[in-house]
Amino acid sequence: MDWSDLLAALALYLVLEGILPFLNPQAMKRVMASFANIADARLRVWGLVSMGAGIMLLYLVRS
Repeated sequence: MDWSDLLAALALYLVLEGILPFLNPQAMKRVMASFANIADARLRVWGLVSMGAGIMLLYLVRS
């Protein structure tokens, strides 16, 4: 893996993160406000699940 792969992944991440605020900013505000009401433990679990899914997908794509 070289730096161009890492930068391409970062660029794709930024594009994907920007879709919801661009298309529907009000929904994005509601989603962010709802995060304040979720327990820390539950957010950590979903963060872990998300990271695990990302690692598995990266492994499948790279192998």
